[in-house]
Amino acid sequence: MNGPKDLRAWIELLRREGELVEITQEVDPYLEITEIADRVLKGGGPALLFSNVKGSRIPLLINQFGTERRMLLALGRDEFDSIGEEIGELLELKPPDGLRDKVKALGRLKGVADARPKIVRSGACQEVVWPEPDLDLLPIQFQWPEDGGPYMTMANIITKDPVTGGRNVGMYRLQKHTKNELGLHWQMHKDAAADHREGEGRMEVALALGTDPITAYSGSMPLPKHIDEYMVAGWLRDEPIELVQCKTVDLQVPVNAEIVIEGYCIRGETKPEGPFGDHTGYYTPVDDFPVMHVTAITSRRDPIYPSIVVGPPPCEDLWLGKATERIFLPAVRVTLPEVVDYDIPYAGTFHNCVIVSIQKRFPGHAQKVMHAIWGTGLLSLTKAVIVVDEWVDVHNYTEVVWQMGANIDPAHDILMSHGPIDQLDHAARLKAFGGKIGFDATAKWEGEGYTRGWPEVNRIPDDVKAQVDARWASFGIDMPGHVR
Repeated sequence: MNGPKDLRAWIELLRREGELVEITQEVDPYLEITEIADRVLKGGGPALLFSNVKGSRIPLLINQFGTERRMLLALGRDEFDSIGEEIGELLELKPPDGLRDKVKALGRLKGVADARPKIVRSGACQEVVWPEPDLDLLPIQFQWPEDGGPYMTMANIITKDPVTGGRNVGMYRLQKHTKNELGLHWQMHKDAAADHREGEGRMEVALALGTDPITAYSGSMPLPKHIDEYMVAGWLRDEPIELVQCKTVDLQVPVNAEIVIEGYCIRGETKPEGPFGDHTGYYTPVDDFPVMHVTAITSRRDPIYPSIVVGPPPCEDLWLGKATERIFLPAVRVTLPEVVDYDIPYAGTFHNCVIVSIQKRFPGHAQKVMHAIWGTGLLSLTKAVIVVDEWVDVHNYTEVVWQMGANIDPAHDILMSHGPIDQLDHAARLKAFGGKIGFDATAKWEGEGYTRGWPEVNRIPDDVKAQVDARWASFGIDMPGHVR
């Protein structure tokens, strides 16, 4: 199996790898844990297990995904791109061509079938059925001074499509209103919000906290609505996710969860939610969102509560986002095969900027890619798209800014548009709708109205580079590589 089988195995792996510090001194969930975790994260420090949280007997784990190394350990891989190749296989849409491809396709179909979640009769997440569903017993953080209350930030939120019956797993913030009420902050572009809009009356909800890291991460995957996040998690784990039926709602939850919260919301019933210091680095204002009425809480014996701090970048969600960027590149190429690579700068808080390198094939190709990104899944919320030529390293921001400065004529190479944007974006005049901007930093063609003759980048020929490498190697000197 790829990756740890549950949260406790994950904690043991972190401990063995020197990636965990356990803190036994009392810490306050009101702001103090945020300040500690934020300093440790920004310093590249370890995951933190607080065993003595003021007001609760339950330990709190935070910063588990706070570095690239830990994110890769969590996924059981040496690099993100290899996972992207697996996801690309899973999402491959082309019909098989010839006998060999048909055999491979059958193998993929069997792999998909084997990855489907498995329903079992009982599980560790229901070892203890709490006599009263009391959220006050959990060490829920009050993360930022102006927050509207304590917030849960690391739950798999499980809902059901009222039309198809398909499962959706998301990751949204949850404000604790009372000891048995939570605010469900699913933004209008999210699948759970669609499940909420498309039905009537009561909608059942389950929260799974403290699963194995792949299952936890799956709630943040930008998958098409018809693809089950837990099936993909099983595919990545090489072992299906085992699910158990909830006690009070008709939903299934991972058996390896530390804590499960069951409940429902009533369509049409809302409550003011917020403000909250979100991943944008700003407080999102108070708005009306559905209310989850908690009907049951179950847990493992001596459960562990997971949390994550979001706020001014970089925060722990940086590596969740970067993993998604790398893993879903093949999925982007299904729609846009001309894409060589892309980068979503963490300082752009996921929706503000995307840098794309393309194999340019025709006049206006960069603009075609901009429009395609603004029409693709959650990439549609992107405010700024920068398109560069295929040889440009999109992860080298110096190189990207060089190309922007050198190749953009502001009178002709900037595209302005309008469309949906992240609901958390405070700059837009209207909620969740605003301006878009695209920068064509590619070399321009005569067919794009450029007639002066585009210059070449000044480079040393490859044969001279090889000659220098060989000559200096003979002196025992390792010459550094060249950026272009």
